[in-house]
This record gives sequence, C-alpha cells and structure tokens, in this order.
Amino acid sequence: MYTVTYRLILLISFVAYMAALYVSLHIVVAWLSKSPGNRMLWFFSVLTAPLLRPLRAVLPAQATEAQLRYVTLAACLALWLATRLLLAMLGGSARG
Repeated sequence: MYTVTYRLILLISFVAYMAALYVSLHIVVAWLSKSPGNRMLWFFSVLTAPLLRPLRAVLPAQATEAQLRYVTLAACLALWLATRLLLAMLGGSARG
C-alpha cells in the first residue's frame, strides 16, 4: 500500500510540474504574441484550457486572462512543491 501511495503522489507531482511548464510557456507566448490570431497562442490556449477552467470559476469575473494564467501557474507550482515535500517526508528519494 505504501508503494502505491508513493507512486500516486509521484505521479501527481509530475503532472503538476508539467502543468506549470505548459502554463509558463503559455505566459511567454502570450507576452511575445503580437496578434490575437496567432496559431501558437491558440495552441497553448487549447492546451491549458482544462487547467484554467477551475480557477476561472473561483476568481472574480473582472480578472483578466493574464491574471488567470499567473494564478494558475502559482497553483500548479504550489501543488508541485507540496507533493515534493510530502515525498521527502515519506522518506523516499525526492528525485524525479
């Protein structure tokens, strides 16, 4: 049971890390994009939409898309850090 729990937390850590990476790339592409019809911006909008949707429901309606991306990035990084600390507390190696 311990190994299953450890591996599940490790998987959540990896997914949170990848989500933070994708949201970071979305922030960079949105910053560098000159036109709203940019294909790269569309790609990252589609890729990160499932990550942004839950926080869009929580944030106030006047929050901008940029603010939403930054809050999502902070949430992903917090989740990643929390899982890494939990893995370290469980005594396993915190590499991965």
